[in-house]
Amino acid sequence: MADKFGSMDKLQRATEGELRDIAEIGPVMAASIVSFFKSGQAKQLLKKLKEAKVNMRQVPRKATSGKLAGKSFVFTGELKGFTRTQAQELVRELGGNYSSSVSKGVDFLVAGENPGSKYARAKKLGVKIINEAEFKRIIK
Repeated sequence: MADKFGSMDKLQRATEGELRDIAEIGPVMAASIVSFFKSGQAKQLLKKLKEAKVNMRQVPRKATSGKLAGKSFVFTGELKGFTRTQAQELVRELGGNYSSSVSKGVDFLVAGENPGSKYARAKKLGVKIINEAEFKRIIK
């Protein structure tokens, strides 16, 4: 969020759609963040942080290496060769990220059999859609 918004003020004004563009933030999390920033408790906290001159700072990302470094994946449908958890762990081990929801920040949607609404959203956003065989080729 620090990379995308850069300040607490901008984060506080973020819409659900803007938050969902972050690879690991899905619709439930985005709604929760927006709701939090509308609360009186959050407004008091932000006021105290400003008075204390605390700013959001970007934390340098750990250098990632591996075949999938810098790439993000979402999985939908039934995979034959992996459980969803196994596929996600493979992505992490190879330096990539996975998300539970599709956003503009996602590089690949891996579509198994009977894909759900994530498939339609990926098509709409122009996310590259690959099948399980293509995923296996990428990770080998």
